[in-house]
Amino acid sequence: MADPRLSIALDDGLIEAPLAILGATDDADYSDLPAPLTLVCDRQPDFDRLGARGFDVSRSLTGTPATVVVALPRERDLARDRVARAAATGARVLVDGAKTDGVDAMLKACRARGSVGAVISKSHGKIFAIEDGDFADWRAEPSRNADGFWTAPGSFSSDASDPASAALADALSGLKGRVVDLGAGWGYLSARALEADEIKAIDLVEADHATLDCARRNVTSDRAAFHWADATTFTPAERADHVISNPPFHKGRKGAPDLGQAFIANAARILAPRGSLWLVANRHLPYERTLAQHFADVTELPGTSAFKLYRATRPRRAR
Repeated sequence: MADPRLSIALDDGLIEAPLAILGATDDADYSDLPAPLTLVCDRQPDFDRLGARGFDVSRSLTGTPATVVVALPRERDLARDRVARAAATGARVLVDGAKTDGVDAMLKACRARGSVGAVISKSHGKIFAIEDGDFADWRAEPSRNADGFWTAPGSFSSDASDPASAALADALSGLKGRVVDLGAGWGYLSARALEADEIKAIDLVEADHATLDCARRNVTSDRAAFHWADATTFTPAERADHVISNPPFHKGRKGAPDLGQAFIANAARILAPRGSLWLVANRHLPYERTLAQHFADVTELPGTSAFKLYRATRPRRAR
């Protein structure tokens, strides 16, 4: 089993089926856990990949599990929301997380709310059992941020509009026809892009289901379509005239510049021959070689001290 803390909890009798893992990810090994097992996951491509591995996968916590294991995310509000949802089922709740994801702070917070049972420390993290406590006010629902947009707990830049996206939105010009927003988040870039009347249609592509639901609330134009999908493999019904993107460059706490590079490669694949990619990136990210590999013309636009902006045209077709 990839997570030795779960293995110890299972051996110690802390896990009883039916079991649900809240916040399951495709990079974890759940093969040793008892059935029936439900993996709760609201992110692509993890959802599809877990299903392809033969697991029962759900976007939300349903039914009457005997045990719910909360996989602790790094975002505090999302972590507390998961604990509250797990506790509301009446099941035994185990919280599993790494130190870097704040498991020690969560353990302290849960002890302040009620009783905590067994605590297992292993592999730079902890798994602990919540015996009782009132966590109802930890439930987190979508709310409006400082700029009036709806965002969800755990959404990127949930408190206010991201400065990088704002810089890219200010640089957009001449958008018309069909547009694809890869990694659309809660819809800021698309909302700004749709200020151009010449846009015929825009596809918002987002991996996080709760965040995409917020995009539906923020972008109400009938020209918009919403896709819960992996931005690195998404294919629109028709080739795009423009792709706009502020791609993520982290997976959890780990830097992942290859993720942004995959966004660039897919943009080149789905663009029309004269289409354009509009991209923003942090200054340190190494995207220049990937842009040159996939586009014949790459222009760096005026950016900021923190962000660089690109317009890339004439996509090169992979043979």
